Amino acid sequence: MLLQYRYRLYPTPGHEQALARAFGCARVVFNDALRVRETAFREGLPYLTDTELSKLVITQAKKNSERAWLGEVSTAMLQQALGDLNTAYRNFFASACGQRRGRRMEAPRPRSRKDGRQAIRFARNAKFKITEAGRLRLPKIGDVPVRWSRPLPAEPSSVSIIKDGAGRYFASFVVEASQQPLPTVGADVGIDLGLNHFAVLSDGRKISNPRWLRKAERKLRRAQQDLARKQKGSSNHNQAVRRVTRLHAKVADARREFHHQLSTWLIRENQAVYVEDLAVDRLSRTWLAKSVHDAGWASFVAMLEYKARKNGRTFTKVSRTFPSSQLCSICGHQDGPKPLAVRSWVCAACNALHDRDHNAALNVRNEGRRIVAAGRQAAPEMVRGAETLNACGDRVRPPFAVARVVEPGTHQKPEGVRCTATGRLESPPQEGGEGVNAATTSPAGTWPASACSTSTRARRTAARSFRRAGSGTPRA
Repeated sequence: MLLQYRYRLYPTPGHEQALARAFGCARVVFNDALRVRETAFREGLPYLTDTELSKLVITQAKKNSERAWLGEVSTAMLQQALGDLNTAYRNFFASACGQRRGRRMEAPRPRSRKDGRQAIRFARNAKFKITEAGRLRLPKIGDVPVRWSRPLPAEPSSVSIIKDGAGRYFASFVVEASQQPLPTVGADVGIDLGLNHFAVLSDGRKISNPRWLRKAERKLRRAQQDLARKQKGSSNHNQAVRRVTRLHAKVADARREFHHQLSTWLIRENQAVYVEDLAVDRLSRTWLAKSVHDAGWASFVAMLEYKARKNGRTFTKVSRTFPSSQLCSICGHQDGPKPLAVRSWVCAACNALHDRDHNAALNVRNEGRRIVAAGRQAAPEMVRGAETLNACGDRVRPPFAVARVVEPGTHQKPEGVRCTATGRLESPPQEGGEGVNAATTSPAGTWPASACSTSTRARRTAARSFRRAGSGTPRA
């Protein structure tokens, strides 16, 4: 499996200038290629291949005096920028055609030099190297000092150099890591994620929610107020922007560290982990959006998944349609939906008192065990949801049925009535829903043409006027 290992870089001022030059060249090549593709589409020209695009925006551009400075950076890095654009277009086309799952992808947009995050990538053919002194040698940049917090498990296939909004530099290595199974244990756990408590386990333990963003709100408010008072474009404004960005980076780092520690502990202590597949993207559009983003459920579940695959554990996602908060974990009685304010409830069938979150964790564990026992889990892939009994793929609307002969609340046509539009004799339905033959029915009046139409309202209006008249001729 492919994993990313991230390390902090400490470039010298000369390295920072070279990296800034590389970031700018990669951004210019990306934007030039995007402009060429948009122009070709607007003018109805054929879609350029990757090779033709590379010759146009890199090889021929270097010969132009306006783009001659592209030769100061590594060509392999520029090719990776084109690869990013091509990947973005393929994802966009696959999403538009319905071949890509998930949220609809938008068309690629130009990169801006004002973006806080800048990144470049070097593949194996770029001949980057880790020196004996522990530095990262990058082509046309130099040997950059690295803080090795842990050793690399294998030879990296590529490395991305990232500069975040706080001005920090990182090296992200892509490594083909082998599975390292942990010793087998007999415990398994169901997890119910929430906001009051970050996680409630099926064994009764509750993990408190650190609320990192809430704790830093006071400092962030002061920093943002100070930023609002600065003139845009000034040196003081740029310093205030970096100050706010550093505070946000500190919150994100603390949240990520908490997720790593908790996910590692859960994977080590349990042979199987079951968690509910929450719709985080939808919850993030509600009035709880700030708290949902502060908790970071999606990144935590992603960590549980890849660590379970790496360490030979079982990881299962229970469908979000599973009523974990409605079922009694003892007798299985479904008590119905409950508002969020209800934190404990009594089962109407067995009179058992349940804590809402602990009961949900127990139900998630039981459903996860059932899924694994039924063999419905895709082991090497991400389980999007439990395959429980539901209406997925089946007809949920009732089929059309023939109306009864006598139905309360409906108006029947009088016997032997002639339609003024067609001249045919109409008769009320008999047994079996079929009308009497017109040849055997004697005329007893005429029926308005509106009643013979397909409009039910028109038929009822005509019937009422016919009854009011009290004779064979309806009142005008």
